[in-house]
Formats: sequence, structure tokens, C-alpha cells
Amino acid sequence: MKKWVYMFSEGDATQRNLLGGKGANLAEMTKIGLPVPQGFTVSTEACNEYLKNSKLTDEMVDQIKEHLTKLQTIAEKKFGDEKDPLLVSVRSGARISMPGMMDTILNLGLNDQTVLGLAANTGNDRFAYDSYRRFIQMFGDVVQEINSQKFEAVLDEIKSRNNYKYDTELTTQDLKEVVKRYKDIILSETGNPFPQQPAEQLFMSVEAVFRSWDNPRAIVYRDLNDIPQDIGTAVNVQCMVFGNMGDDSGTGVAFTRDPATGEKDLFGEFLVNAQGEDVVAGIRTPQPIAQLKDIMPKVYDQFAKTAELLEQHYHDMQDMEFTIEKGKLFMLQTRNGKRTAAAAVRCAVEMVEEGLINKETAVTRVEPQTLDQLLHPTFNEESLKAATPITSGLPASPGAATGRVYFTADAAKNASENGEDVILVRQETSPEDIEGMYASKGIMTARGGMTSHAAVVARGMGTCCVAGCDEIKVEETSRIFHINGQTIKEGDYISLDGSTGNVYLGSIKTQSPELSGNFATLMKWADEFRTMDVRTNADTPRDAAKAVEFGAEGIGLCRTEHMFFDEDRIPSVRRMILSKTVEQREKYLAELLPMQKSDFIGIYKAMKELPVTVRLLDPPLHEFLPTDEEDILALAKDMNMSIEEMKADIDNLEEFNPMLGHRGCRLDVTYPEIGVMQTRAIMEAAIEVSEKYDYHIVPEIMIPLVGMVGEIEYVAGIVHNTAEKVKEEKHSNIEYKIGTMIEIPRATVVADQIAKTAEFFSFGTNDLTQMTFGFSRDDASKFIPTYKDKNILPGDPFASIDQEGVGQLVKNGVKLGRQTRPDMKCGVCGEHGGDPKSVKFFNSVGLSYVSCSPFRVPIARLAAAQAAIEQK
Repeated sequence: MKKWVYMFSEGDATQRNLLGGKGANLAEMTKIGLPVPQGFTVSTEACNEYLKNSKLTDEMVDQIKEHLTKLQTIAEKKFGDEKDPLLVSVRSGARISMPGMMDTILNLGLNDQTVLGLAANTGNDRFAYDSYRRFIQMFGDVVQEINSQKFEAVLDEIKSRNNYKYDTELTTQDLKEVVKRYKDIILSETGNPFPQQPAEQLFMSVEAVFRSWDNPRAIVYRDLNDIPQDIGTAVNVQCMVFGNMGDDSGTGVAFTRDPATGEKDLFGEFLVNAQGEDVVAGIRTPQPIAQLKDIMPKVYDQFAKTAELLEQHYHDMQDMEFTIEKGKLFMLQTRNGKRTAAAAVRCAVEMVEEGLINKETAVTRVEPQTLDQLLHPTFNEESLKAATPITSGLPASPGAATGRVYFTADAAKNASENGEDVILVRQETSPEDIEGMYASKGIMTARGGMTSHAAVVARGMGTCCVAGCDEIKVEETSRIFHINGQTIKEGDYISLDGSTGNVYLGSIKTQSPELSGNFATLMKWADEFRTMDVRTNADTPRDAAKAVEFGAEGIGLCRTEHMFFDEDRIPSVRRMILSKTVEQREKYLAELLPMQKSDFIGIYKAMKELPVTVRLLDPPLHEFLPTDEEDILALAKDMNMSIEEMKADIDNLEEFNPMLGHRGCRLDVTYPEIGVMQTRAIMEAAIEVSEKYDYHIVPEIMIPLVGMVGEIEYVAGIVHNTAEKVKEEKHSNIEYKIGTMIEIPRATVVADQIAKTAEFFSFGTNDLTQMTFGFSRDDASKFIPTYKDKNILPGDPFASIDQEGVGQLVKNGVKLGRQTRPDMKCGVCGEHGGDPKSVKFFNSVGLSYVSCSPFRVPIARLAAAQAAIEQK
């Protein structure tokens, strides 16, 4: 016979997977001798079996009855006894804490007879009927799925009729009326009377708690917190203790440290003469835990010692629930406490200093993703509570921003130069918008996903961004957008929360992040454990400097195309693209050379001797061309062309599927002179900076979108010849490396051949994901949520690497590349480089480094350290 049920005395903290977190911790507290009301746990395995069959098996029913008999012996009370009844609570408890997501039933075992026994036995009629009305309401809500507002309405009506403010003012007679009317609601809603048999109540409640595993809020919570959907919950059946027996009783929740700041001091709240849900429900205002010292000094001292004991025992901050029954303390739960990122960092560092944990444990204690909270502005909590979202989109780049709405990059830039805080609102952004994006405090788009242009660029700049707000209708020409019947016009204030995706009307106060000394300490420890380097994706000296401040060890991706959109150079770029002859094109490229070179000089100066990988021009050329009639007319005039000829040339460069079109290395194959100019700019800048500052710089020149050996051989030849020519002109013996970006699935299959020419690989996992799945990353956000809901996809493959498909291509590419070139440096420079789950995978396949946007560098450093510790 399989064992489905365990007494608290049979388990311990190591059995979380079987008994759930709550059950395992109740067993552990029992084991170390703390005052725990006894009970038993129905396992997570039983939950999964129940969810499969929609009923408890005969074995489970028999074991629950058997353990109930044991509990009656321990408690010296009987279930259903009319004189001294055993009452129990039925609570959920998954192996991973999910506060408030599943259901609880208290005071189970009460009926029309046992309530009389409880009243007589305690000498407190009011307490007995208060417990009974609570039980009926919870049972009706959780087990029979009756809207709890129907019960609340009865309570509110009786309180209003008697001018009561609090539930505690209800008399015994009032409570008897409440009980009667609650039972009427159940009869009316279900067609059956409220069940009077305690055993029936128990089995119905166990099943209801198992069912609550699949309630909508629990599913969403697991989705948001990356908790598996199939692990199930345990059910804990525990003897009731009562905090609502008078002024020498109470209930509360407390933490061994402040969960907001991490300060080492008891933090929490309690209520006198109350049951547990009263503290959480907020019907009465709880008192700070410190005041318990004045009201019940002995109980407070015992609780403070118990809290210290639990923290020492678990080596972590504890979140505890307790009840005081007639002056006696009972511990109902302990678990590792949820905390803010600031508190997590402080707790981890201070616990090492206290000797409670070691550095390795400290590094694994902080969720890498939560560091975002420390690196970006956030909304003032009080101001945020008063605000209501008007819509929401994808949380594409974290942080908070408030400003006036502008609809074009030029308008955003001008408004910013006039001292305004700007929110740029676009249907979708394009590389042309770069200056407006830089000028904005926040960016909102109606289209696009987590790896859209807006999302990627915003993350790189550390700017708040909400993408894919498909409820809004943007009219860029009218300079307005509509949402749910409201019209927001240019100049109106909105506020964006890039961490949640919420959008608010009006201005909300923001606060700047503060990095503590503890943050630097934790990151230093992380660097001691990680084996993989962390670089950054940066296109400007400002971004590069910010990334180095956050601990970047080089640039893994410097995109040259963003530099072309500056006002002073876009005319030359456009003239170069529309040139009719090689000579004409070379003339305009010569105009761009000093500008491009100055970009690289700035970056090399910022990075000093740290490695810098520069990607040659990647996007299709039509992206640089004007779309506005006025700009087209000006360019035609400048190039001495008719407007018709100009429009024809622009139309000719337009592509049906530009992501698979004339871009990347294909541009250098078609127009070698572009590769020549860019290589010259890179080499001249590196030589000048290395000679001026005595730096040892080794330029890394990366050829994008290679899928065939012939492509890398041809373009590498252009780069090599130009680099050698510059070295000869400058009398320099500088070393340089030529590598490629692996972003086409074919390249991962022939990586051993590509590695004969390429000296390093950088996996561009954004495009590799797009081409492997055949998903457009700008449009996939429309259907990926449906795929997730229907369990076709476990998550967004653009946010976290698809380990089974795309990940295997990366693994294969690394393996083949190193067969040809054993010491080959392999990195990743897609957005996955800053995703903790992806970083862990990249560590496992042996990548040399990950590269991510500057503000994700600390996240990647911590994730890489945790991956190395786990792998070890």
C-alpha cells in the first residue's frame, strides 16, 4: 500500500517535495520541540493523483481516517463530540511558497451540536458562534464556491443596523443570526443544507484545497514566478488553536528581519482576540509586534526566542504565523520569508558576517532577476497605491517613468531639450527613432514583443519601456492615442511601470535607486565563484562606461548601425546607399570614415584594455532611408535627382521580408567598400588609442549573419586585407581577430568549417530563435501567450532560451567550432545573455562569456556565479 498521509511527527524539513513547504516545516518544528498544534499532512503525490482522477482513492480515504484517529488520541478530543469536539484547520502547502494563492478552511468540525459543546466547554458562547460563522463562510466560499460577497453582505447589514464598526462588536445573538442566514445562503445556492457530519466536511475540504491548486490566481502566480504547474500541493490537517477566545488570546504574522530593508529586528503585526484571516484581511488594523511586549510580556519573550531559534536552525530569515490561546503560544507555520531585492542583498551579506551562512550560500540566496529593482527608478509606493492602470503591455525594460506624451522622435528630442520629461509613444519604434528614444524617460509601443527594437534598445539604455500595448490605438499624425474610450493627446502626462507593464494616466512620483555597500560586496563574492565572463552590448562610450561601472569585462556586441542615425551623418549614409557607382559610394563612405572612427575612439577609450567586439553593418539598407515626403524631397534635391527617381530607388530597396533579406554579411559581399570603410575605422581608432594611452588593444571584428563558408571567407578577406593595409600605413604590429555571429541555423551545422576562418563565435540568439522557430519576433507576442496558456510553449523563447531546440543548436555550434579550433572563444550576445535561466544553460554548454545590456550586467554576473556553484 502506498503511503499518502504522514503525521507531523513522521516528517522533517528535507521532505518538502513530498509534504510541501508548510508540512515539512511543521514536521521540523515538531522535531525540534516547538509548541506546534499537532496534525497530519496529505502528500503532494496524493494531490496529483486526485487531480488526475477528480476523486480521493479508497486508500487515501482510509489513511486520512486512520491518521484522524491518531490525532484524536494526541489531542484527547473526538471529532464530532458534542461535549468537547476536536476542531481542525485544513490548509494548502506546496513545496514552493505561494502566499495567499490557495485556500484555507478553519474551525472544521463545528455543526449545530458541536458549537454548543464548544460554548459549554470554554464558557464563551460568543467565541463558539464567532468560530462557527467563520467556518460556514470559509466552507461556503472555498468548498462550495459561493461568492464570499454574499456572506459579507449579511455581516455588513447586521453591523450597519447596530452601528458597529468592527466584527468584535457583534453579540452572541447577532452571531447566531449570522450563522442561520449563512446556512440559508448555502441551502439557496447549492440546493443542499450545510453538511453537519464532520467527516464529510473534512473530505470535502481536502478535495477543495487540492482543487485550489488549479485556481486561476494560483496558475498565474506560478507562471509569473516560474514555478512548475505539475508539482501539486499538500494538505495539512491541524488541531485548531484559537486566537479569538478573549483578551488573553491573539494571532499574528512576523518576520525575523524586516522584509523590506533586511534590518535584523523582529518585524510583524498581531491582533488581540482574532483569528488568522483577520490579520491578512485588513478589517481591523493590527498592532506592531513590539507592542506585544507590553500586552503579554512572557508570550513576547517566548516568541522572540523561538524566532531567533528558527532563524538559526534554518539559516535564513523566517516568516512565521503564530496564535496565542489563553496566554499560551503556538507556532502555526514558518517558512523562508519573501523579501525585496534590497533586503535579500543585506540579509545575505550580514548573515555571512554573523557566521550564519558562508559566501557561497549568500550568492545563491539572491534571485538575479530581482536586482532590477536596485538598478532602476521605481514609483513611490504611496503614490502608486492611489493610481489605477489604464492599460498594460509587456514589461519590456524595467524601471518607472513619468512624463509628457510625444509621438515622434523629433518632438521627443525637442521637448527634452526644453527641459521636459518625455514619454515617447509609437506604434512601433525603428532605428530612426534612436535620438528620440535617448531623450525619453520612458517608451511605450502598441506593437512588438520582449525582443522588439524598442525593448532591446530601451534595455540597453536602461530606459523604462512597455511594449505591445495592443489595447491602445495610436494616431501618430493626429498626435493622440485612444484607450478604453479615453483620448490622450500630445503633452498629456502618463506614467509607465516597465517592471509590471502597467500604464497610468497622470504623473506618479518616482524615486532613484540606491546601491548599498552590501551590493558591491555580494557582487564581489559572485565574481569569485563564476567561471564565465560577462560582457555588455554597448554602442556608445556612455553605455560602455555604465556597463564597466556595473562590472562588465568587455563589449560583446557593439552595433555600428545605431551610430549612423545621428543628425550630422544620416545625410551621408543616405547618399552612400543611393549611389549609382562604386566611386560615388566610396566618396560618401569617406565622409563617414572620420565620424565612424571617432565613435570607436570613444569606445576604446572608455573600455581601455578590455575586449571590444564590433559587429559590421547588419540591418537592411532601406531602414536608413527617409519615409517622410519632405525628407525625400530634400534628399532628391541634394543628390540632384528627380523626386520620381528618388522614390523609385527607395521603393527598389524595400524588401518583402527584410529580416531574411539583403543584410549582414550580404551587404559586404555586394558592397565590399562598406566593409573596407568600417574595418579601416576600427583599426585606425584602435591603433591611435593604444599608442596614445599605451593600452594593449586587440580589436575583434565580427561579421554578421554568416550561413555559408564562402561568405565568411570572402568578407574575412576584405577585413584582413584592409586591416593589414592600415597596419602598414601606421607602422603598427597590433593584433586583431576576425570572428562571426552565429545566428542562422545552417551556421551551427557547418560551424567546424566556418571555424577554419573565424577566430571566435558569438551566438546571436535573437535571430537564431527567430529563424529556428520561424517566428517574427516583432509579431510573435500576439500568439505566444496563447501558446503558453495551451501548454504548447513553456515560456516566451525570446525571453528565455529554448533549451531543447535553439539551445541544442548553440551546443552543437560550440562543439563543432572547438573541434576545429580548440581554444575558440564562444559567447552569446542576444538578449538571452541577461536572462538568468539562459545564463545557466550557456554555462552548462561551455560558453566563454555572455553579453547583455549594461543594466543587466549585475544580473548576469550573479546568474553566472549561481550556475557555476550549481554545476560544481
